[in-house]
Amino acid sequence: QVQLVESGGGLVQAGGSLRLSCAASGRPFRSYAMGWFRQAPGKEREFVAAISGSGSIIYYADSVKGRFTISRDNAKNVAYLQMNSLKPEDTAVYYCAADGRIRVTIQYDYWGQGTQVTVFP
Repeated sequence: QVQLVESGGGLVQAGGSLRLSCAASGRPFRSYAMGWFRQAPGKEREFVAAISGSGSIIYYADSVKGRFTISRDNAKNVAYLQMNSLKPEDTAVYYCAADGRIRVTIQYDYWGQGTQVTVFP
């Protein structure tokens, strides 16, 4: 079993930055890939970014490529999502997820509770 807790969400003006954190516990952190997803009101949950257990493989959604950076610190059991040049359309609840393999779909085994990100014009 894996427990995930997100933090770092908030209210930010367009063009600003936020860094989300996802603290993990329950299994050796390096053994699973981490993903970030988001869900806006009335929309389906969508893939944002993913990173393999070692950090050597990274994927991004086209909508965030060049603006967001996913990373992880296996010594601290934390994954991060650095979000720069934020846009109002980035407004959503952001979720981190963990799975034994890296994926760009929502079929992750473990999920956090989500953290709200609101970007105003």
